[in-house]
Amino acid sequence: MVYLLMGIAFGFSSAIMPGPLSTYLVSHTLEHGWKRTLPAVFAPLISDGPIVLLVLLVLSRVPPRFEQGLRIAGGIFLLYLAAGALKAWRNFDIRRTPTADSGFQSAVRAVIVNFLNPNPYLGWSLVLGPLLLQGWRESPLQGMALLIGFYATMVATLAGIIILFHAARRIGPRVNRALIGLSALALTGFAVYQLWLGAVG
Repeated sequence: MVYLLMGIAFGFSSAIMPGPLSTYLVSHTLEHGWKRTLPAVFAPLISDGPIVLLVLLVLSRVPPRFEQGLRIAGGIFLLYLAAGALKAWRNFDIRRTPTADSGFQSAVRAVIVNFLNPNPYLGWSLVLGPLLLQGWRESPLQGMALLIGFYATMVATLAGIIILFHAARRIGPRVNRALIGLSALALTGFAVYQLWLGAVG
């Protein structure tokens, strides 16, 4: 349950945080509607595969001390993300709607956007990778719980954002602002937990 909840928390925060993929999804929804945009929520499932394999291959060959250092670095990285989320919450403008990039008109393009996004590499190297290895060593079921919680929550949250922005342009941005604030709290709590794991090692 702990690994499932951690996966849910980080998946929610990753989906809510403003970035290349979420910006593309919102702008594409505003221009083309939810039906044409919804398949793009599965982009992380496709693009993250090579990233996850590479990160786990490296982490499985390093000493435990290195993983402990990664946990501390991951906690600091999460605090950085939390600060960015808090700044985005404070500066959020409900009247601002991103414009769609004509070069990205399909779910395949969304995969490319996410693959070129540095956030998955950082997230898996500093946070999810060490957690997945730890959970898998305890029990493969716990490692799977982390993966399922993370990707199921991310896909569901991205789908929810698409539907919100399609249904009501005025309501959608306000809800999105509230979710960004909630993600800042979740990231802060997750950061404290990572730092604690790194300290007690």
